[in-house]
Amino acid sequence: MRRFPNAEPGPVQQGPRNDWQTIRSLLPYLTTYKWRVAFALTCLIGAKVANLGVPIVMKRIVDGLASVQHLTALGRANDAPGVVLIGGIGLLVIAYALARLSTSLFTELRELLFAKVTESAVRQLALQVFRHLHALSLRFHLERQTGGMSRDIERGTRGIQQLVSYSLYSILPTLVEVGLVLAFFVTKYEAYYAIVTFIALVTYIVFTVKVTEWRTHFRRTMNDLDSKANSRAIDSLLNYETVKYFGNEEWETRRYDENLRRYRAAAIKSQRSLSMLNFGQQTIIGLGLVFILWRATQGVMAGRLTLGDLVLINTFMLQLYIPLNFLGVVYRELKQALTDMDRMFTLLGAGREVPDAPDAQALAVRGGEVRFENVSFAYEKARPILHGVDFTIPAGTTTAVVGHSGSGKSTLGRLLFRFYDLDRAQGGSIRIDGQDIRDVTQDSLRAAIGIVPQDTVLFNDSIYYNIAYGRPSASRDEVIAAARAAHIHDFIETLPAGYDTAVGERGLKLSGGEKQRVAIARTLLKNPPILIFDEATSALDSKSERAIQHELDSIARERTTLIIAHRLSTVVHAQQIIVMDHGRIVERGTHAQLLRAGGLFSQMWALQQQRAEEAERDQRDQRDTAGV
Repeated sequence: MRRFPNAEPGPVQQGPRNDWQTIRSLLPYLTTYKWRVAFALTCLIGAKVANLGVPIVMKRIVDGLASVQHLTALGRANDAPGVVLIGGIGLLVIAYALARLSTSLFTELRELLFAKVTESAVRQLALQVFRHLHALSLRFHLERQTGGMSRDIERGTRGIQQLVSYSLYSILPTLVEVGLVLAFFVTKYEAYYAIVTFIALVTYIVFTVKVTEWRTHFRRTMNDLDSKANSRAIDSLLNYETVKYFGNEEWETRRYDENLRRYRAAAIKSQRSLSMLNFGQQTIIGLGLVFILWRATQGVMAGRLTLGDLVLINTFMLQLYIPLNFLGVVYRELKQALTDMDRMFTLLGAGREVPDAPDAQALAVRGGEVRFENVSFAYEKARPILHGVDFTIPAGTTTAVVGHSGSGKSTLGRLLFRFYDLDRAQGGSIRIDGQDIRDVTQDSLRAAIGIVPQDTVLFNDSIYYNIAYGRPSASRDEVIAAARAAHIHDFIETLPAGYDTAVGERGLKLSGGEKQRVAIARTLLKNPPILIFDEATSALDSKSERAIQHELDSIARERTTLIIAHRLSTVVHAQQIIVMDHGRIVERGTHAQLLRAGGLFSQMWALQQQRAEEAERDQRDQRDTAGV
């Protein structure tokens, strides 16, 4: 099995990296197949040597034909020397064809050999970026823009293909051919041709590099604006319903057009600079050709060179300058590819805010006791959320956490799941069966915890896929059993496509209650020893809530359960109720104890009961009105 490099967690790099850093980051992926790369480079050299032989053979043919023409003028074409000469020309024609065929053969072999290297590098790097993004913290994903990030990854993987293609198929072959031609000029002809060619090449390359470096910031600006436009468009489309609710289609269109206008302005500047670069390159090439061909023409007229030599020199110049002309385009594309790859490698270099400890062990769940010990936490240092929270959920029992919005209830679930880590310097900890969760692997921790979140987001796939996501290896019977337990099986059976029904983007084809039932079924299928219900029935009507609540209560009897709730009626059976206010525990006890205490819980209970009675009275009045 091939081994590919793994990115180590590190700090997020600020600003673009230089090109050599980007190339060094790519090299380990390309050198995995060392022998294949070496063989491909051998084929590259073979192709260029064969290509060098093409004009040399053509020179011999032209000189031979000139000699035949001279013998014909003397009437000696049919003499023995003439026949031998004509036969030799025939062999040279065959050699010419073989040389051209060899060039094509070696070129195709090179591309065939290197295709696996390139595609493997693209696959492994894209896979590593994808895995790394999943390993990053929740904070990173809350701050990212999905559209811009996906565009960066797409351009980055395409940039790898472009970099390898242009460097191996254009730049390196051209440099090899330049070296061979210069050596041939020095050994076969006078050094003048090599000197002029070398000066033209150096001037061309320096001019191209300098102007392209100047143009690079235009490309970076275009990339940034393109990513912003794409992010804005995707964000708007993901919030399609919100846009419709407020009738802001034109507002969204204007915001999107604002980015498109800025992108257009940057693209126009880039094209202007490109035209200037192209004209300068053609001027350098033209001057080099004039000096070389003028010298070769003088040599023919003076008798120092033959017509074949003139053809040879001209062909060499065309073979050099045609790809060299393209080399300008290649370099620009190469710079663009490096710029695009830089964004992707920057993503890969983003540090993991919640890494596993080097000596982290798998969580060993014995009973499932969960203990919060003096937990203080802040998403931002200036705004603390939790203050010295301390409580224990005994194994196999249910603890409910209630409180007003913003009291820090949901933060407890996020910390238990290690979406964020506690600062060791503050001294607090969260333990499961005595094990600090910062000292165990995140995979084993999350395998032991099942969660039904308040905001359920589903994959754009079938209902079956979304339920089976809790345990992808589960059988169909187990998936259906979980759906029955979540009281959604009967609803699914009424759908034309049944379990194969597509739920749409983020599950928008289902109602809020239906999505929450799918989430409950998914967690039941996972069958973990520890459960978190974060407002698990908030999107259900009262009748459905009672039915599912009974099922959740029966499931929770066998597991350690943390219920985060707003509706107090859903937690009356909890063995322990924690009341939080502004990140602190203000009360704790059973439902009956808290009512007798007459504190915050009692006030919240009375208020919710009053609202429930008012809602029931309104429904009764509506039924009476309808009956009349």
